[in-house]
Amino acid sequence: MKKTSSRRKSISGLMVSSKAVVAVIAVVALLITLTLVGFSASFDSSPSATIISTQTATVLDGLTKTITVGGGGNGSFGINPEQIYADSNESIVTLQGVVTSGNGLIPSESVLGSGFVVNSSNQYYIVTNYHVAGSTVNLTVTFADGTSYPAKVIGSDPYSDLAVVSSTGVPSSEYHPISVVSSSTLQVGQYVVAIGNPFGLSRSMTFGIISQLGRTIQDPTAGNFSIADAIQFSAPINPGNSGGVLVDANDFVVGITTAVVSGSQGVGFAIPSDTIIRELPYLISSGSYDFHSYLGISGVDMNYQLAKATGTNYTYGVLIENVVPGGPASQAGLKVGSQTVTINGQQYLIGGDVIVSVNGTKIVDNDALASYLAQNTISGQTAVLGVIRNGSIADLNVKLGTRPSIG
Repeated sequence: MKKTSSRRKSISGLMVSSKAVVAVIAVVALLITLTLVGFSASFDSSPSATIISTQTATVLDGLTKTITVGGGGNGSFGINPEQIYADSNESIVTLQGVVTSGNGLIPSESVLGSGFVVNSSNQYYIVTNYHVAGSTVNLTVTFADGTSYPAKVIGSDPYSDLAVVSSTGVPSSEYHPISVVSSSTLQVGQYVVAIGNPFGLSRSMTFGIISQLGRTIQDPTAGNFSIADAIQFSAPINPGNSGGVLVDANDFVVGITTAVVSGSQGVGFAIPSDTIIRELPYLISSGSYDFHSYLGISGVDMNYQLAKATGTNYTYGVLIENVVPGGPASQAGLKVGSQTVTINGQQYLIGGDVIVSVNGTKIVDNDALASYLAQNTISGQTAVLGVIRNGSIADLNVKLGTRPSIG
């Protein structure tokens, strides 16, 4: 991982679409380079006592189930990887195809990734990443028994790196759907497993924990917009795992594996299952999801040095450095500063508004702002931004817009 002299956590960087078994590159806070891929490791458990509790969960197929949290004595970490794999591995498929350049001058390149089968309204679909299937032609899907069929994308959302694939002429016996449960109750330290196709090694499983929640990554397929509310986890991942599952101890999908920090050991990211649950009906019915809210700003995370330079006591929040002309923030009157300062070798534009809350919820940094907007707002809604302006706090009403089309 490259070090940077900047302390800013602005979301910028570069990802490259996955070619053959080469995964997509992404960037998360602190200009970390990510590779969109999956995991490759093994885990051996031994019996031990565990704490057992139960809760109910509504899964993607609309059912409400009572589940056991902690695995009920299923291994030394309250999770039974062997049983999870036995129950889940046949749900994982391999997706392959080619990508060609728009001008036809660059030769076609192979794409390989993962996907998983879900049941929605008594129909079978395959969920994967947009960067795996979104611009892929001659797409095929290979099921657990090795049989392959032609496939096509019926819906996609590059802003969330999601795509839905279907295939015709496939006997129902090939489909082994897996349930998707809300990711809203996930906790840091919770054990998870990942299953996918690293380097084409079909249905490989790895084991780890949730390292943090609410991360923000950036995929070039999403333009300059960040993918918010990502799950950071420790299971090792490799090229080809993109589009695979992140599964909890109860054999439910809680995320779709998407990215890993290039050169790291066990720093991976997954799109949360709440995003899948929210978008899947629209992707199936209309082919797209058009409700991402749009604020129209870019900024950097506040810190002690910035607070001192700007003369405020607020060491958290998002300092606005740019407002898109004519965008929602511009129309609401959010301000950008005009003074440039250099802190630890990095230039900042200070004097503008600092966002410290949205609808009364504290905003500590860009990750928190992006995650709140993704989880709690849609385009057309009005949000109340708490901002620090000239040393005083003020509330501004902003009517959130719709993100512009990519490309």
